[in-house]
Amino acid sequence: MDGIYPASVTPFDGNGKFRADALARLMERNIAEGASGFFIGGSSGECFLLAEEERVAVFEAAAVFRDRTVLIAHVGAVSTGEAVRYALAAKKLGFQHIAATPPFYYGFSAELVAGYYYDIAEAAGMPVMIYNFPGNTNKPFNLEHPATAELLRSGAVFGVKHTNHDLSQMERFKALSPKLVIMNGYDETMLGGMALGADGSIGSTFSFMLPHYKKIYDRYRAGQGKEALALQVKANNIMAALNRVGLIPAIKYILESQGIGVGAPRKPFAPPSPEQRRCLDEVLRDNLCNEGGAA
Repeated sequence: MDGIYPASVTPFDGNGKFRADALARLMERNIAEGASGFFIGGSSGECFLLAEEERVAVFEAAAVFRDRTVLIAHVGAVSTGEAVRYALAAKKLGFQHIAATPPFYYGFSAELVAGYYYDIAEAAGMPVMIYNFPGNTNKPFNLEHPATAELLRSGAVFGVKHTNHDLSQMERFKALSPKLVIMNGYDETMLGGMALGADGSIGSTFSFMLPHYKKIYDRYRAGQGKEALALQVKANNIMAALNRVGLIPAIKYILESQGIGVGAPRKPFAPPSPEQRRCLDEVLRDNLCNEGGAA
């Protein structure tokens, strides 16, 4: 499991209803651009703003591609029972992998968090990828805690999506359990993640700039570190602008401008203002390298 995996958005129509056709169009384009697989129903997909039936409907739409690419279903929830229902649905639909954020909000102990992952893996009959996103879940993993270390070595977990600016922890996951698949989760740290042993990357902006990131990936693998860094700097210029606007609203605006009808983000998100749209257009014009050749 390596390469570039877009963390797909959830498209909506003008009435806020899920658009399966737009997701299919986006996935078709990303496959043609060289995506190794897809992370479906994660943060970029506004997962925690969706009703349970909507999250399953997104899995159903993406499952059409199960014989053509690798699909990872994000099944995380606060409730173990809800996460298990998503995991069972994804498995039935033919997803190759499942991933889950830790249960958040209630301050669950390391033992209870580990139990959540054991329960999902046992119910689904397949190991889970930990979606490590402490900036949003406020649930950092202490790798020195016995319950966490045991979980990572148990086989109930097969990998980690490391959406954490602490790249040293990425290497520590691998040191603790060398068989773990480690996927870099912050687009702006992709090059650093690869240097610290990431097997691949899962990224929100890959949906609209996958060719740019594939150049970074391929150049680094080919030993062209200077060229890869120049492209990462340009990608980070774009990411800085997206973060100023709001990541998900900005991504959806850009995909709309590229002709993919993903619609507006779900409230309380808001679409970019005219001034924000102008700034996004400018930073893309100056930094996006989606066409052939190096920057």
